[in-house]
Amino acid sequence: MTGAGPLTLRIPGRELSLLPGRPLVMGIVNAGSDSFSDAVRHASLGQRFDHAMGLVADGADLIDVGGESGVTYTAPTVPDVEIELVAPLVARLVAEGVTVSVDTWKPEVAGAAVEAGAAILNDVSGLADVGLADVAARSGCALVLMHTRARPKQVSFPDYGGRVVEDVESFLADRIELARSRGVDFGQLIVDPGPDFAKTPSESADVLRSLARLRRLGRPVLLPVSRKYVIGAITGRPPHERLAGTLAALGHGVAAGASIVRVHDVAAAVDYLAVRRVLDGLDPFPDFDGDDERLKWIRAQ
Repeated sequence: MTGAGPLTLRIPGRELSLLPGRPLVMGIVNAGSDSFSDAVRHASLGQRFDHAMGLVADGADLIDVGGESGVTYTAPTVPDVEIELVAPLVARLVAEGVTVSVDTWKPEVAGAAVEAGAAILNDVSGLADVGLADVAARSGCALVLMHTRARPKQVSFPDYGGRVVEDVESFLADRIELARSRGVDFGQLIVDPGPDFAKTPSESADVLRSLARLRRLGRPVLLPVSRKYVIGAITGRPPHERLAGTLAALGHGVAAGASIVRVHDVAAAVDYLAVRRVLDGLDPFPDFDGDDERLKWIRAQ
């Protein structure tokens, strides 16, 4: 059940209200070329911008821009190159009124993204470099703290001794305290259980089963399950065929209290959440055009 209470998230200039059963939808835009999950590569700034605005039109509340994938079969991107991929896109999106998150673990990139107008820093390193917390403290940007026991771009599967869920909780609690010690306000923080990061698919599933436990940390939970390896391991399907599995994981996460869902397929996620809210009684049944034949059947052309 969606028993989590309402939360607020501070970003520069305003607060976002996060209500149970109504997660914000974060659309994914990969500006780099090494993502494992993109069926289509967007090679130019214009193409990436158009793709991002398409996700906004589909219902995305936030856009998460990344200049480097977390995959371990490519080397880290040089910060100047990553900045060139990320900052111009952030600036164009912000100029259109889009709330932008930037997926990076490098303080230099985070600083440039903030200058371009980013509102959220999505750190997939678990504050491997505390300089990222310093950028958040100076700028007032929200900061995502993700669980991982691996250095960025490195393969590592620690022995959790059967206690991966406890490790996620304790690690994130520690990272919250570290971020606060660097001047980041508690209200700026988001936690991410880090499925697929330094975890086997089975361990990722264990963490997702216990997602509700993270509510004890008192901060919004980001659920990044879109096209993940854990879903592929369960379904046997490659990344571009994992939509059904993604929606199943998303539904589980929303029931457990996730406040933000990070997805590639925004339109499908928005539709799923709309139907769920009506069936859960959170939204009334919508007005619709009873004369619209498209809603009834497929007609031969």
